[in-house]
Amino acid sequence: MISRRNFIQTTAMSGFALRSLQATDIATESRWIDAHVHVWTPDTNKYPLAESFNVADMAPASFTPDDLFAHCKPQGVAKVVLIQMSFYRFDNQYMLDSMEKHPGVFAGVAIVDESKPDVVSTMNVLGKKGVRGFRLYADRRKASAWKDSSGMKQMWSHAADSGQSMCLLADPDALPTVNAMCERFPKTQVVIDHFARIGVTGTIDPVDLDNLCGLSKFENVFVKTSAFYALGKKLAPYADLGAMIQRLVREFGVKRLMWASDCPYQVVGGHNYADSIGLIRDRLDFLSPEDKQWLLRGTAEKVFF
Repeated sequence: MISRRNFIQTTAMSGFALRSLQATDIATESRWIDAHVHVWTPDTNKYPLAESFNVADMAPASFTPDDLFAHCKPQGVAKVVLIQMSFYRFDNQYMLDSMEKHPGVFAGVAIVDESKPDVVSTMNVLGKKGVRGFRLYADRRKASAWKDSSGMKQMWSHAADSGQSMCLLADPDALPTVNAMCERFPKTQVVIDHFARIGVTGTIDPVDLDNLCGLSKFENVFVKTSAFYALGKKLAPYADLGAMIQRLVREFGVKRLMWASDCPYQVVGGHNYADSIGLIRDRLDFLSPEDKQWLLRGTAEKVFF
């Protein structure tokens, strides 16, 4: 999710296998992976909201896996990375139940309380249930506090050993601190959501983009090309984001980039799912068929499945 408040207001693929796929497969493939989706249920009795949230924050009122499938399956998306919804904070149960109900379809990114002394054991328990990463909110203030947090040190250190990722909903101004954390924990996989929200103001700031691309020197940093509806001109077919994607391809390489929709936010307010996946699948001439395979499946499969 790019901005909850603003919205309320408005097994790795082999190189051989990738190379063997032809351009015609792009239109017919049914194995794409959406690397970033939120789900929730209107059943707040069984799955209560966290104290700081109420039903009015749930917009739309419901977005269950079945709601998601109606959008993603017609576009050939067969697997999805579920991102724990902030409505539930540290209670990941609805996400976990959705994963259990649809075996092999979902991987999970959970939210945990790093201040708890058992945070590492919690990471291990969740890992056994298919959780491959942990979401961190990274504006400049919050990220700056990480260096003094023993819980954050435990999480970043253990993730390097467990193969789990730190998944950052980062603001552009937090990128220098993210850089420092990557220097401190170079073996930890880090996934940057939504281009680090560069372009949310309507323009692509070149300094912010330079800071994001600076993370490419860390081999374990990945970036989601996602949430097109909320960035740049914020208008389909989102062609104005092509230059930023091309820069990231040049700096990171396609094997460290992954596409994601950020549903349900991608399918409201006049936007739709087909336009999101279509930007990568159909519209960017600088992407080869192999590039598209990595962006639409290979990288997310490697990191999350």
